[in-house]
Amino acid sequence: MGERWEVRRAGVRGAPHRVLMIPGALCTTEFYADVMAEPALAGLDMVAVTQPGFGPTEAPEDVSMEHYARLMAGFAADAGCDTVVGHSLGANVALEMAALGLFTGPLVLLSPTFSRGDEATFLTLLNGLHRVPVLRGAVWAAMLKLLPVGVKRQLPPRRAEALAAAMTGNDPTTCRRMVREYYAYLDRYPSLVPRLCGAGVPAWVVRGDHDEIGLTDEERRGLEACPRIRTVTVPDSGHFALVEQPALVAEVVMEAVAAGVR
Repeated sequence: MGERWEVRRAGVRGAPHRVLMIPGALCTTEFYADVMAEPALAGLDMVAVTQPGFGPTEAPEDVSMEHYARLMAGFAADAGCDTVVGHSLGANVALEMAALGLFTGPLVLLSPTFSRGDEATFLTLLNGLHRVPVLRGAVWAAMLKLLPVGVKRQLPPRRAEALAAAMTGNDPTTCRRMVREYYAYLDRYPSLVPRLCGAGVPAWVVRGDHDEIGLTDEERRGLEACPRIRTVTVPDSGHFALVEQPALVAEVVMEAVAAGVR
């Protein structure tokens, strides 16, 4: 298929529990470095994998959400992972892994999107540019240059430069294709809450208290009504809680691992 894996390892090789961590759109495994360094997780075997097509990796021909779920589920199975953590788009891929019956262990979903209306406005506008071919290439190229600058303002100063640098190098054409498929996926489901609940796996939905990704009251009620889903609000953080509050995210990951044992 042509994809290449960019992998980061931490913890104890061969430990009883192995956790797969999937970064979000345009992001690499660098975004998990803080969580993976938390002492609470030191006894786990952790592997973070950049989704093919982002950072230095090559995109597969099929960039649909379902295909990404199959790719990541295959990696999880080959690596022997029993818990999956996903951030942003990576959280939606993890959700789809469970919804398709490809992964049955616990999930930690960091800032997933449950419906099209929840998504960031700028991304929705960018996706609409496919109707204007004369603009879309130039606008996507410009956005990919400007986005790391904007993201730096959302991140702790100690990590901003490294994480912004990790977002460079994404290919505009590949990203445009991926975003179109992502929105097609969101259009197939008025809400992904029933899809997650119906998967029947233990899941932690983790959001920063000022996350720009929305969550409707109906979606929140649906999550709270599902017996195997726990919602967690991380204080003093936005969309990048895994960088802003890594210790709190690590606590949730340990809860998920323990739930898998039970």
